[in-house]
Amino acid sequence: MSPPRIEILGPLRVRRDGTEVDTGPRQQALLLVLLAARAGRPVGTDELIDLIWEDDVPASALNLVQKYVGALRRLLEPDLPPRATGSFLHRRGNSYVFVAGPGVLDLADFRDLVATAPASLDSCVEALELWRGPVGAEWGPAPAAASVFAALDGELLGACATAARLAIALDQPDRVLRPLRLAASMAPLHEPVQAALVSVLNAVGRTQEADFVLERVNARLVDELGIEPGPALLAAREIAVPALGLVGRTEELAVLRQAMDSALAGGTGLVLVEGEPGAGKTRLVEEAAGEAGRRGAHVVWGQCLEDGGAPSMWPWMRAVGMILDALPAESRGEWLTSELGSLVEMGSLTEPAAPDPGSQFRLFERVVALIGRLATARPVVLVIDDLQWADLASLALFAHLAARLPSGTVTVGVLRDRAPAQNLARLLAAISRMSGNRRIQLGPLEPAEVAELVRREIGHDPGEGVARNIHARTAGNPFFVQELARLLAAGGTIAAVPSTVRDVVRDRVSHLDDDARDLLQVAALIGRDVDLRLLAQVAGIDVPACLDRLEPIEQLGLLVDVRDNPYARRFAHDLVREAVDTTTSPHRKVQLHLRLADALEAGDTKVESVAERVAHHLWAAGPLAEPARTADALICAGRRAAAKSALDAAGQHLRSAAQLARTAGLAELELSALSQLTVVVGMGSGYAGSTTELLERAEHVARELGRDQEAVNFLISRLAADCQGLRLDRADRLAGQFLKQSEASADPMLRAYGLHSWAIYQWAIGEIGEAVEYQSRSDRTLLEDIDGDSAYPLRRDLHLIAAGMHAEISALHGDLNAARPVLDTLEAAGDDPYAITLWAAFASTIAALAGDPAWALRTAGRGIAEDPGFSFAFFGAHLRMNRCWALAVTGQDPAGAAAEAEAVLTAKLLDPPLTGLATWYGLIAEMWLAADRVDAAATALDRADQVVEAYGERYAEGFLLLLRARLLRAGGAPAGVVRAAAERARALSAGRGAHLFTRRAEELLRELPER
Repeated sequence: MSPPRIEILGPLRVRRDGTEVDTGPRQQALLLVLLAARAGRPVGTDELIDLIWEDDVPASALNLVQKYVGALRRLLEPDLPPRATGSFLHRRGNSYVFVAGPGVLDLADFRDLVATAPASLDSCVEALELWRGPVGAEWGPAPAAASVFAALDGELLGACATAARLAIALDQPDRVLRPLRLAASMAPLHEPVQAALVSVLNAVGRTQEADFVLERVNARLVDELGIEPGPALLAAREIAVPALGLVGRTEELAVLRQAMDSALAGGTGLVLVEGEPGAGKTRLVEEAAGEAGRRGAHVVWGQCLEDGGAPSMWPWMRAVGMILDALPAESRGEWLTSELGSLVEMGSLTEPAAPDPGSQFRLFERVVALIGRLATARPVVLVIDDLQWADLASLALFAHLAARLPSGTVTVGVLRDRAPAQNLARLLAAISRMSGNRRIQLGPLEPAEVAELVRREIGHDPGEGVARNIHARTAGNPFFVQELARLLAAGGTIAAVPSTVRDVVRDRVSHLDDDARDLLQVAALIGRDVDLRLLAQVAGIDVPACLDRLEPIEQLGLLVDVRDNPYARRFAHDLVREAVDTTTSPHRKVQLHLRLADALEAGDTKVESVAERVAHHLWAAGPLAEPARTADALICAGRRAAAKSALDAAGQHLRSAAQLARTAGLAELELSALSQLTVVVGMGSGYAGSTTELLERAEHVARELGRDQEAVNFLISRLAADCQGLRLDRADRLAGQFLKQSEASADPMLRAYGLHSWAIYQWAIGEIGEAVEYQSRSDRTLLEDIDGDSAYPLRRDLHLIAAGMHAEISALHGDLNAARPVLDTLEAAGDDPYAITLWAAFASTIAALAGDPAWALRTAGRGIAEDPGFSFAFFGAHLRMNRCWALAVTGQDPAGAAAEAEAVLTAKLLDPPLTGLATWYGLIAEMWLAADRVDAAATALDRADQVVEAYGERYAEGFLLLLRARLLRAGGAPAGVVRAAAERARALSAGRGAHLFTRRAEELLRELPER
C-alpha cells in the first residue's frame, strides 16, 4: 500500500491510494491539521486541548485526544496492528509529533521547494500551485487555532511576493498570476501581496485591472483601517527589476528578499550569509535590508568586533539598545528593570551579584520577548555582522533567538567562511537543523562582473586586458577589485599595484604624514568603530585638531562617517584596520594600549563595556602596566562577564588575572581570581572541568593566606573533580589523607567533610555498606547546613551535592524511605534553575536505578523544563538519559529513546569519560531490551563492563549483573543459566550492601521457573 497524501493548504483532504477518505469527527480532523501544521515538532497535549476546545474543555479531553490519535493512525495506515504507533503520529512524553515522509504532506513539499531553490522560478511556481485556499477555513473565522492557520497562510503570502519579483525580472509574470490572485483574495488588506498582484498585472499588460485592484485596496485601507497606503502600494505601478546597486548576486539577493518578504507577511526568516573577507557580504545584506526598511520594516544591526577588548555580548548590547530606542519612552523602564538592564549600557551599573546559573536563559527569553514586542508593531530585520568574532554568549543568544523567532522577524547572520572558532561551528551545525533556514555562500565575481565593477569605479570601460588582470590578481574578491580600481582611478597603473589588499592599504598609508599615520595606528587599536573623543585623548590633541588630521585619512577612504553618529568614524573594512595594525611596531603598540587604558579609566569604569576594554588594553600593555592594576581590572571584567552569563569570556579574563597575579606575587588577587574561576568553570561543565593544577594551586594560596575554610572547599572540589572524572586512584589517596586529617580536628564541619569524602570514595568503588556507615556519621551535619553560606557559592554547591549523594547512597543501600526525605530537603533548598537541575538529576537517577519510570519521568521532566537550553551540561545529560530510559521502558518508542540516549552519552559523557558511564550504558541496554533489540543491548552491556574494568567505578555492578541475567532470558538461554546469573547479581549486591539491587535480583528470581 502506498503512503497516504495529506493536504492542509486549503480545505483538509486525505487521500489513500488515490481515493479521498473521511477524516472523521470535526475535532479529530482539526487535531490532524494542527499536528500536520507543526510537522516535525512536538505539540503538548495541553496546547492541543486548548486549541481544539478553547474555553469549553470537557473532563475527558485528554482521553479524547488519545482516542483521536489512535483513530488517525488507523486512518492513515489501515493495516496497523492494535496499539502500534505507526509511521506518522508519534508520542514524545506529554506531546505528539507528526512525522511526514516524502510526498506525504503538502506543507512539507511546499517548504522544501521554497527552501531548496528560492531563486528558481520553476520551484517557486510548483510550490505556489500546492495551495488551494486558506488553511483551516472550515473551522470558522475565530477558532483558538486561528493564529496557527494564519502563520501558514503568511508563508504563502511571503512566497508570492518573492515569486512575483522573480517572475517579473525573468519576464515571465503570467506564471504567477493564478497563485497571486488566490493570495490576494485570502488577504485583501495585505499590502505586499496586493502590490505584487498590481505589478504582475501591469507586467502582463492588464493595466486597467491593475488600476482597479490598486484603487480597491487603497479605498479599503482608508475606509476600514483609517490608514493611507504604504510604500509598497505607492510604488506598485513600477515593474520590479534587479537592484542596480549590486554587481551580480541576483540569486543571493532573491534568497534574502524571500526571507524579508516572509517577515513582512507576518512569518519568520533565518539567513546566514557566508563568504571570504571582502566578498561583499555586508553590502548584499545592506541592499536587502534597505529594501525591507523602505517597505516598513525596522532594521537593526549588531556588529561583532575582532579585538579582544570588545565587551562580551557587544553586538547584542548595540542591537538591544536600538530596539529599546524604537519603543515608546514610557515602556522602556519595564524592560530595563529586567535582565536586559545587565546587558545594555545605562551609564552606571551597580556591582553585579554572584553569577546566577539561570540568568542566561532568562536574559535570552527577555531579548526574544523584546523583539517580539517590536515586531507586533512593525516587522523586524535583525542583522548580526561578523559572527566569526562573536564571543560564546553572543553565539548562544543568536542560536536561542534563531530557535524561537517571533512572528514578523527575520534574523540574518553574516560571517567569514573560514571562521576559526569551534563554537561558531557548533552554531552553524545547530542552525542547519532548524527548519526554514537559508544559507548563502557568497563566492567570487565572474570576469564579466569584475569588469562591470571596475567600470563603475573608474567611470569608463577598463578594457579587456586590464579587467582580466584585475580578476586574476584578486580572484574575483569584490573588495580587492574595488581597492585596485580606486588606485587605478587615482592615476596608478595595474603593473604597479601590489598583489594583496594589505599591500594596497600600506601603500595608501605611506602617503600620509607622520601625524595622520600615528593617529590612524591609534584608531586601529581602538577597533573598527572609533570614538573621536577617545581617539583625540589618546593622541594627546583636542577634537578639532583630531578632525583636521583625519581629513586626509578619510579622503583615502580608510575611515568613513558613521551614520547618525557624528562623534565616531569607522574603518571602511575590517581588513583595512588589520592592515594598518601591522604597520605599528610592537614597542609602540604596548605604549598605545596603556594610553588607551588610561583614557578609558578616566571615564566611567562602571559601564560594563569600559571595564572589559580597560582589562584588555592593560593586559596588552604588558610590563608597562602595574600588575596589580591589570589583575584587578581582569577580575572585574571576569565578574561582569559572568554576571551576563558570558562564561567563556569570564573564564578567559579570570585565567589571565590568576596567571598575572601569581607571576607578580599578588596572592590576594590570585586567590580572588582562582575562587571566581572555580565557580565559573563549575557552572559550565562541573568539577571535572577544572584542572587539578588549578584546584591545587587555589588550595595552596588559601592556606598561605590563612584562609583554611576556603582551602578545605578547594580540597573537596579536587576530590569531586577526581571522582567525576573517574580518576579513582587519585581520589583514594586524597580522600584517605583528608579523612585522617579531619579525624584529628575538633571542628565538626571539617570532620563531616572528611567522613563524607571517604563515603563518596567507598560508593565509587562499590562498597555501599561502607559508604552508608561513614555517611551516617557525617552527612547529618551537612544536611543541617544544606544551603551553605551565600557569600561562598562554592561551599553551597558542595553541600547541595553532598545531600544528593546522601540520598543516592541510602537508596542503593535499599532504604528508599530514607532517601526521599533527603531529596525533599534538597528540592526545597533553592528555586534557582541550577539547584532544581541538580536535585532532579539525583532524584531521576535514583528512580531509574530503582526501576520506577513514573518517578524518573516526573523529576527529569521538571529539571529539563528548568534548563531547556542544556546550560548545565553535566547534570543536564543525566536528566536526558533518565528521561529516555523512562520513555523506553514504558513502551514509548524504546528504540528511538535508546538512540537518543546514546547520542547524549557520546556528546556529553564519553570524552572525557565522566562518572556514571557504566550506569548509563546499563540503562541504554535496558532500553534496547524494551525495544526487543537483544544484540544492541548486549553491545551496550559489554561497553558497561569495559568501563567498570577500565576505571574501577563499581557502585552499579550489581545492576549490570542483573541486566546480564535479563539479557540471557531475552536471548532464550535455559532457565538454569538465567537463574545462575541472577544469583550472582544477588550475591554480589548483598555482599557489598547494595540491597536495592539485591531486591531487584530476587524479584527476577521469583519470575523464573523452579529448578
